[in-house]
Amino acid sequence: MRFIKRDPPRQFEVGNNVKFKMNDCGSLDLEPNEQVTFVTELGAEYDVARKDWGFYATPSLNGRLPQFGLNPVLVRNKITGRYFVMLVEKGKHNSFKEYVREAWLVQEDDEIRGEEKRLDQEETDPTI
Repeated sequence: MRFIKRDPPRQFEVGNNVKFKMNDCGSLDLEPNEQVTFVTELGAEYDVARKDWGFYATPSLNGRLPQFGLNPVLVRNKITGRYFVMLVEKGKHNSFKEYVREAWLVQEDDEIRGEEKRLDQEETDPTI
C-alpha cells in the first residue's frame, strides 16, 4: 500500500442544484489482496479491497455494511441519469434525505432489476 498525500488538497466544485467544494486529499495505491478501512467519528467502518481483477467497492450490502453502521442506498441523479451507491451512516438519515430531496431518486426494485438485465446483456453482447 502506498499513500500519496496532496498538500494542499486539490479543490474542485461539485453538485448540480447545490454547489460545494470538494477536497481531493491524495491517492492510495493498493496491491492485489490488500484492503483499507475508512472509519467515521461515530465508529462506522467501510472497507475497500483490491483484487487482481479490480476492487470490491463495498463490503457485503446486507451483511458487513449494516453491521458496521452503514446502510447502502442505490440512487439515480434525476438531472444526469447517473447511478450511485451511497452509504448512509446510522443516525444520519435525516441529513441524507435532505441531500437527496431534489436531485436524486432512490431506486425502486423494478428499475434495479431493469439495470441488472441490461448488465447481463452486456456480458453476452459486447456491442451494448
